[in-house]
Amino acid sequence: MPRMLDVSDEVRAEIGDEEADRLLAGETAPGSYDCTSCRTPGDSTQERTSTVLFIGDETAVLAFAHSGCLPSQVVQVTEEQLRGAVKSIAGDTADLEPDRAAPDQAVPEQAVLGVTSGLVLIGGDLHPALVVEPTGPIARPGTTGTGDDFLPLLIEQGFMPLSELSAVPPVLHGWSVLLAMGQLHAVLQPGSNGGQPVAWWQAHQPLQVTDGWRAAANKHQQVLTLAAPVGSIGRQPREDLLRDALDKAAANGKLVGSALPLAGT
Repeated sequence: MPRMLDVSDEVRAEIGDEEADRLLAGETAPGSYDCTSCRTPGDSTQERTSTVLFIGDETAVLAFAHSGCLPSQVVQVTEEQLRGAVKSIAGDTADLEPDRAAPDQAVPEQAVLGVTSGLVLIGGDLHPALVVEPTGPIARPGTTGTGDDFLPLLIEQGFMPLSELSAVPPVLHGWSVLLAMGQLHAVLQPGSNGGQPVAWWQAHQPLQVTDGWRAAANKHQQVLTLAAPVGSIGRQPREDLLRDALDKAAANGKLVGSALPLAGT
């Protein structure tokens, strides 16, 4: 039976026209599946379904998602992440701490970003948020000074200074948060010269988020990304304490933020 599949040009280029046609004809595509983003059931014979190709260093995995959750796309991941993706597809997810991300990706000058996920209450509504705080000062690339240019660099990229968390900050188009297989994979920024998006931050291993966080992300289709200099937020054990730290950083002029589309590439 033909499938209601979306196969993007980049996915078709990777798997070839013959395999793409077999998918569309229903020869190799499953009828029912678990969405690689929201992890709820889908049916490619009844609803629009995206093909999402995860490519590692040596292998690749083709997954399926509701078209409303993820567009058809190619996602470059490490081989280690791909192994985690295969486990997730098989329903053998790792027992990861739900709302905390360890410091991971090296950024300019080898500073390390720490990322925490949580829910932020704005205007009576819960919004999914990622709070980014480096473990040390961020120097401007090409300089040897000891100053911290983390917030100025983000403001130059389009992030907005926040004096309080009373409203959702504007959407920063071109950036996105990649949530796939029910896990947080990366924060993507525009590539140079209009090329493919690249990872601004990437999880060393796909990070599990809470059901509430994922539900809020799917509801709003965007994630608040809030950033502060080293020492401004700290590792808070509860969301109320995290909110207090965010409010204090904002009042002290040490918080920037934007709303980033969910997997919007």
